[in-house]
Amino acid sequence: MGLGDKISNKTEELKGKTKETTGKATGNEELEAEGKVDQGKSGIKQAGENVKDAAKDLKNTFKK
Repeated sequence: MGLGDKISNKTEELKGKTKETTGKATGNEELEAEGKVDQGKSGIKQAGENVKDAAKDLKNTFKK
């Protein structure tokens, strides 16, 4: 995973946590749910990047 992707995914996760916390604090269920969705998207993107990294590592292992 590239550094830019890691930063982008972490930023999205933190935005989601902020929305969720703000939604809970203000009683705004829609904002809270939106925050949870943002965090979920970030997690999926991170998992996809991890799979790509693992495939790349495996490919490099067989090149040696």
